[in-house]
Amino acid sequence: MPGSALPPSPTAVDDAAPSPVAVSGPAHLLRVTLLMAGSCLPILGAVLIAPVLPKMQDHFASVPGAKALVPLALTVPALALALLAPFAGVMVDRLGRKRLLIVATVLYAAFGTAPLWLDSLGAVIASRALVGVAEAAIMTCCTTLIGDYYSGRRRVKYLALQTMCASASATVFFVLGGAAGSAGWRVPFWVYAVSLALAPLMATALPGSARRDDADGAPAPVETRRPFPWRQLAGICALTFFGAMVFYTVPVEMSYLLDDLGVENSGVIGLATAVASAATVGGAVTFARLKRSPDPMVPAVLAVCAAGFGVMFLAGNAPLLVAGAVVNCVGTGMLLPALLTSAMSRLAFEDRGRGTGLWTAAFFGGEFVCPLVLLALESAVGSLAAAVGVLGLAAALVAAGLTTARRRTATADPRPLPEQLA
Repeated sequence: MPGSALPPSPTAVDDAAPSPVAVSGPAHLLRVTLLMAGSCLPILGAVLIAPVLPKMQDHFASVPGAKALVPLALTVPALALALLAPFAGVMVDRLGRKRLLIVATVLYAAFGTAPLWLDSLGAVIASRALVGVAEAAIMTCCTTLIGDYYSGRRRVKYLALQTMCASASATVFFVLGGAAGSAGWRVPFWVYAVSLALAPLMATALPGSARRDDADGAPAPVETRRPFPWRQLAGICALTFFGAMVFYTVPVEMSYLLDDLGVENSGVIGLATAVASAATVGGAVTFARLKRSPDPMVPAVLAVCAAGFGVMFLAGNAPLLVAGAVVNCVGTGMLLPALLTSAMSRLAFEDRGRGTGLWTAAFFGGEFVCPLVLLALESAVGSLAAAVGVLGLAAALVAAGLTTARRRTATADPRPLPEQLA
């Protein structure tokens, strides 16, 4: 990965191509709200039931292997999403973005609320896997529609907004799940029914997307058959897989790192996690305001993430650990939209669904393996803090490799890079 340069991204900051939909007014506001709400549904699936896992554990205590199986109820949607997002992308391109989004949003409610009536732990886990199937379609459709509806800086803005909403919603859903879970472990599953309110609004307020132009912003004939840009997208997806591990380290491991430092108060741990989440939102806001192509920013953003991990590794007290987490999360808040915008800029309309599906699979695949990789590193180096330090070193090496590769590309091709022309 360090040796693979990111190809130029000519349309990432191109404002020349007009947006095919209105970019102001009530209809525009409703459209953006629906796309952001849809993008938050997979986040809801990932964190909502986390606070009630102990109660689920107690309820299914008599089931053999429950100690290992109950946590799967939380993680299996992400695994299903990662495995199925590429297929969802193909369906998006073949069946249409809007139609698939509406169907998947309805199915999300059906599968999400199923544990309210299921008594078998195996059936509950199966329903959670089906939630992941619906999430794969929803996330791919929402992201693809953002790419269809907007171009240039507006696309950058709304992809960054997608990251901000996802980060902020994670904290909200965690609190909501904890509050609802006080009435019983099944109660939080009612929240999944919210998607039934979104589906009819999506059907009426979202316009159908029409083919506009190719990845370079120039009109392309409909009859032209082009090969899918596997080579260009492979580098972005590989980097996204690694970036997802960087992105999820603080949310997943922060409580354990604080516990290792002697912090056991759940209120303090919750506050520290909320501060880190706010830093992620701040990073996404910063990215949206920068008027640069995303590709040359990726190495610098990874370096920021690595610096945050370094501080966390060296921290001997909670305040310094939180400071390192904040630095890291500012970087990750910029990293996700930078990678997504970079991927979008390489995809023509007819490839955008499949490409977005592959990118989504890479991201959620990295999310799923993140705790497993850190667990393996912890076993190898002796502590979780040291494992985080190793991941930080890897991020620094990837950043250095990308920088070196980009300089070599610039030397081989003396033409100005897109960001120099912006």
